[in-house]
Amino acid sequence: MMGAEAFCEGALAAGVRFFAGYPVTPATEIFEIMARRLPEVGGKCIQMEDELGAISACMGASLVGVKAITATSGPGFTLMQSGISDAAASEIPVTVINIQRAGPGAGNATSSGQMELMQARWGGNGDQARIVLAPSSVEEAYLLTIKAVNFSERFRVPVIVQSEQFIAHMRETVRVPDPCDVEVVDRALPTVDREEYHPYEAADVTDVPPMAPVGSDYRAMYFYTYGTTGFGGPPGTPWRPRSPEAIQFFVRRLLQKVESKRDEIIMAEATGVDDADIVVVAYGSMARSAQAAVLKARERGIRAGALKLLTLWPFPYDIVATAAQRARTVIVPEMSLGQLEGEVLKALRGHDAEIVPMQRVDTIFISDDDIVQQIRDCQGARREAGGARAAKRPA
Repeated sequence: MMGAEAFCEGALAAGVRFFAGYPVTPATEIFEIMARRLPEVGGKCIQMEDELGAISACMGASLVGVKAITATSGPGFTLMQSGISDAAASEIPVTVINIQRAGPGAGNATSSGQMELMQARWGGNGDQARIVLAPSSVEEAYLLTIKAVNFSERFRVPVIVQSEQFIAHMRETVRVPDPCDVEVVDRALPTVDREEYHPYEAADVTDVPPMAPVGSDYRAMYFYTYGTTGFGGPPGTPWRPRSPEAIQFFVRRLLQKVESKRDEIIMAEATGVDDADIVVVAYGSMARSAQAAVLKARERGIRAGALKLLTLWPFPYDIVATAAQRARTVIVPEMSLGQLEGEVLKALRGHDAEIVPMQRVDTIFISDDDIVQQIRDCQGARREAGGARAAKRPA
């Protein structure tokens, strides 16, 4: 499959039956494939007037109980931010595939980049949780899209599949699991009597309330508009003044319903880190280079390891710290100016390891050989430093 096709097939396997989008390179192929595939399985695909309309249409479909997804890139992802924040505040399950390209603004539409790591988490207004997953292969594009839809349904939260032009336009063999073996998660529906149901009633800050489809017998009216949903009372209605206590509980719950399940959401893949002196931390396409580089370094007798991040948010701080526990050097290759490096620095605060950034924003791929050379340079610098210290010791 091509990566774009894998995103689509993964979404369909997870039960997605609605797509709304707007053409934007390099995500347009996902739109084109969904326009063909969704009618074949009884779904709907619609082109909207822009990306804000696309995310809003997906939210509408989700509200009536249909699993929905959209795909975009660059400036389109920026346009979607208010809608993604609205979905977070209104706890509407929706999945966004973001195919990163190079540069700010219109950028370079036909080149790849990793410059939206922070936007994926912090692009919206207000404190709210997002789950962000990052495939590094076409097969992972398929599998992580299923995961993304499942997480969105389970936690009633926007989930972003953060990919890149390299992955979306790559072709690889994909081992597609038997449909019977694919875990499909549906949102929890209310089990109480109709009169007892309130759309946003929660027992504590980690709770995810059940969600009845709009138009069902459970409630004649929902109230959705930029976060007022959970502030009123009775829960889910806006008909009383919002108290500071209610606002605090609601905003904290938006975050804690995800943060409290970090162990179930965070995914990473370690290669040779147990005895590594040098660890390479990367995601997406750069993780491919990192894993290949570590194998080459091992062939040269260098104890190197790689940590591939499949979950970017919540960021796996503990996993990064554990992987680098005995390392003297941590290399961070990324196609951005330090967005990933900054989070690795947080994870290793108080750690003795030297953090070495490898950053490119010229659209040129950081290859495994580039990383091998960086590993050798770090090893050589450490030997020189050790020799210099030895020379200074008194006889």
